[in-house]
Amino acid sequence: MKTHNLIFLIKLLLTSYLTHSQSFENFITKKGNKLYDGEREFRFLSYNIPTLNYVEDNMDFEETNPYGLPTEFELRDVFETLNRTGATVTRTYTIPVKNKNFPKEAVTYVEGPGKFNEDAFKVLDTMLTLASEHQIRIIIPLVNNWKWMGGRPNYADFRNKDKDEFWTDKQLIKDFKKTIKYLLNRTNTLTGVKYKDDKTIMAWESGNELQNPPEWAIDIARYVKSIDKNHLFIDGFFAIHGDDDYPSTFVQQYSIDEPSIDIISTHHYEPTSRKMLYDLKKTVDIVNGKKPLIIGEFGFIGVSGLKEVLNYIVEEEAYSGALLWSLRRHNPEGGFYHHTEPFSNVLYRAYHWPGFDDGEIYGERETMKLFRDKSFQIQNLEIPEIRAPKAPKLLEFNNTPKFSWQGSAGAEGYDIERSISEYGPWKIIAHNIDDIDTPGFDLYSDETAKIGTTYYYRIRALNEAGKSAPSNVVGPIGTDYLTKVDYASNLMILEKHKDLEIKIGDCRSFKEAFSRIHGRKGSEGIYVVPSRLKELRLFSYESSKKPNIKFYISEDGLNYKVIDCHVETYQSNENNYNYLIPRKYTINTKVIDKIDDIIKYVKFKPTNTTDIVRVELEYR
Repeated sequence: MKTHNLIFLIKLLLTSYLTHSQSFENFITKKGNKLYDGEREFRFLSYNIPTLNYVEDNMDFEETNPYGLPTEFELRDVFETLNRTGATVTRTYTIPVKNKNFPKEAVTYVEGPGKFNEDAFKVLDTMLTLASEHQIRIIIPLVNNWKWMGGRPNYADFRNKDKDEFWTDKQLIKDFKKTIKYLLNRTNTLTGVKYKDDKTIMAWESGNELQNPPEWAIDIARYVKSIDKNHLFIDGFFAIHGDDDYPSTFVQQYSIDEPSIDIISTHHYEPTSRKMLYDLKKTVDIVNGKKPLIIGEFGFIGVSGLKEVLNYIVEEEAYSGALLWSLRRHNPEGGFYHHTEPFSNVLYRAYHWPGFDDGEIYGERETMKLFRDKSFQIQNLEIPEIRAPKAPKLLEFNNTPKFSWQGSAGAEGYDIERSISEYGPWKIIAHNIDDIDTPGFDLYSDETAKIGTTYYYRIRALNEAGKSAPSNVVGPIGTDYLTKVDYASNLMILEKHKDLEIKIGDCRSFKEAFSRIHGRKGSEGIYVVPSRLKELRLFSYESSKKPNIKFYISEDGLNYKVIDCHVETYQSNENNYNYLIPRKYTINTKVIDKIDDIIKYVKFKPTNTTDIVRVELEYR
């Protein structure tokens, strides 16, 4: 066993021993149309976290594989976040299956029929262990109707069959049942508890938005129950409700009649609260109190409409719970993971607690506050005061004060502190800096530092309840040079510009960069640094096969000459999304140092449409 895995196991076992009284006492059960935790009725409002057990949004500019496995930090961060929102349940996406459209190096859980990735399933072990520690129940769908993260098309691909054969082909059904058997009988390597005996799991779900015939669903439900008699089973049939172009599909009669199906789930993305409420009420009438109802997914409506819907859910006892779509966590390299929702007319992005400026276009702060209040209300609990965040972790850096940190759940911003001594006194050099910025880049650059001076740095997280304890200290940092950063959120950092504009939206095409400098042929921009330029790095997204930008340098800002630059392309083989081509342009020290002039000005001119998401200018 690797050393870090052994340390983590010891730490988890110790935590489990110290917090044994907090572990779940009961499986979630049903009586009639209600859910129970022991003798207490169980109701909830929470979030879907589709990346809980899998990373699909590693959007670092230079990363060509967006997929991976979450770290311990990521799992702790998301469960801590759920605790702060009043949540007691969350729903994962499905068990990832090898996808022919993924990069070859992408890790998955199911690599072939009956072939399972042990390293991936150990992450699921960790997820369940930490969920228990944080008192969060988990709903796990078994397969996806769609190709995202692993579904019936991928099982069909293993046998060179059509995705629709998944419902009837004996071999494909047998392959899928191998995954179910392995999953339910798996023994958690950290706790020694079989999944089928783990009270942390609230329910298994046949899958996500499945377009299955009744016979398939009944067969799978009975198969799951033949192995696992402890857990509830949710029918994942495609009972989804959308706009006029996506007509409503209501609950099926077999879901109501089949004894091995315990819970009925529906998904709601209607364009108005009026339409959503109509469909919710009609669903109650169809089920007629025969089984518990949950709203497995809903969202993409305004705050006022959401308030009406939440009031109805809390008051309508036929609904045991509802899960908003969706929530994302902090990235261990700094900032958050981001995900634009293509089926919301690319308006909505995944939520980030407690809400940030980038999400104001769809009312993120107000939505999350409202949802938190209602989450406690549906449990008949008093709404507690917001807690101050825990201390963040400052990530290591050197040579120049440009850095990132691992964020703290519930933090609205961060104070950055600096000292010339490891022991202080400490001075705040930046107040309430958020960490919602473009993924894959450092979060902060200290341009107030003096070149040649040695510093120490630390940070504190803050929110309305107060400040955290200080982070770890990083230093001594010898300041060899400084870095001027253009975050592409406004044009004011440019010395001069022509026919450039700031654009937002359609973030997915730009690997989730929220804003960018949009240019075209005939546009230009000029940067100036306070002293001699050391290096320039410009990061852009383009559609053309050849580089789109030319560069010019000047000593006085009047006379410019062309300069060569190094261009790197980081195009991914991923084709499930319409990513543009990431290009990094670098004018480096070797080129600049050959010039006798003290270069302070750089001009860029696009030769075609380009979107710049960040520019970094190092100077001495």
